[in-house]
Amino acid sequence: MHYDHEVDATGLKCPLPILRCKKGLNEIQSEQILKIIATDPGSKKDFDAFCRQTGHELLLLQDENGVITFFIKKRQLS
Repeated sequence: MHYDHEVDATGLKCPLPILRCKKGLNEIQSEQILKIIATDPGSKKDFDAFCRQTGHELLLLQDENGVITFFIKKRQLS
């Protein structure tokens, strides 16, 4: 999948993957896509809740051998 910026949060536990995601989202424009790589199994639930609360769109979640990749589309700012 195409993405505009990547954040590596491997080896980090909650809340650090979310904090890295927020920083990554601040570095891209509205409607652009952020790729986040994480290894914390709890991050699936955390990123789902984060996107629901903030209005960003979780486009894709891949889990391969404990490495979880998220693709998040930054919400359109009004």
